[in-house]
Amino acid sequence: MSQTDPLPVHRIPARQLQQATTDLLIAAGTPETIAQVVSKILVGANLTGHDSHGVLRVPTYLKQIQSGDIQPAAKPEIRRETENTLFIDGQNGFGHFTAHKAMALAIDKAKEGALCNVSFLRTGHIGRLGDYAEQAAHAGCIGLIYYGIGTSGRGGTVPYGGMDGRLSTNPMAAGVPTGDDTPFVLDMATSMVAEGKLQVARSKEQDLPEGYIVNKEGQPTVKTADFYDGGYLLPFGGHKGYGLSLLTCLLGALSGETNGDEGLVRGTYMQVINVEAFTPLADYQRTARTLLDWMKATQPAPTMDEVLVPGDPEQHTRTQRLAEGIDVPLIIYEQLHECAKQLQISIDL
Repeated sequence: MSQTDPLPVHRIPARQLQQATTDLLIAAGTPETIAQVVSKILVGANLTGHDSHGVLRVPTYLKQIQSGDIQPAAKPEIRRETENTLFIDGQNGFGHFTAHKAMALAIDKAKEGALCNVSFLRTGHIGRLGDYAEQAAHAGCIGLIYYGIGTSGRGGTVPYGGMDGRLSTNPMAAGVPTGDDTPFVLDMATSMVAEGKLQVARSKEQDLPEGYIVNKEGQPTVKTADFYDGGYLLPFGGHKGYGLSLLTCLLGALSGETNGDEGLVRGTYMQVINVEAFTPLADYQRTARTLLDWMKATQPAPTMDEVLVPGDPEQHTRTQRLAEGIDVPLIIYEQLHECAKQLQISIDL
């Protein structure tokens, strides 16, 4: 993403940013235990370089609490379960808390019964999917997460070859254990970019790369303002990304949270696979690390400094930002302070 002169930022230690986020959520009516989980996941997204799913989202969540779209004290409830399945009602609480708890439960079931499949009802936004993929990988499991929305209203992403937004960004993630602190984590939107990345670009007054979005007339553009004035995201890889986007919807539809008359599908799906149920974990992790390291040993192309594998960029950024702090754009910094003012609290940033 291009920009001319860098805009002002505030560099804030991760622990300080997490505490401020926790304080804001508590002031808005969120129990402390839930607020701590949500703030850790939000700041964790900032630490890994995915600012689109970090504290930038806090003002929106606070508005959703005020409007009643998020019930801040709601806790997930198991509606149905078997040895290898969970059907969880998030009860319109924080999706981050629901997904985190669900993944912990799914890991326990997978350890007992080889695998666990989870479908969700009423979760709302669950944040960075890679967080839950890492959660599974660090437990010696393979984790798969899908979040899909197909809407009869205005979606942010067009179907391949279409001009009307019918899909969300519909991300998917996978985590694989490697026996060290850098598991394989593939986390991606099936649109060209997550919509939150557009919010980040807008907060920094940056243009987008070509091929990411179209305006409301269906014409290519690099201006974020065109997207927020009725434009749309494009699916990545043309028909391939479009097909994967539909897959997230169809897996999400297992929740039953659909409206067939209007073509509406919304849902989250997880699968956790216990590696030990198939092969010794230590052997598998050694194989996985050998494969990934062999990829990284490839001679870099002339335009590249090094060859990476999924999970490397996040770990590199996490190490750097834990040591140096997280850069928060001025507009986000000001929004957080304005939220604190409205909630009649002070936050230390």
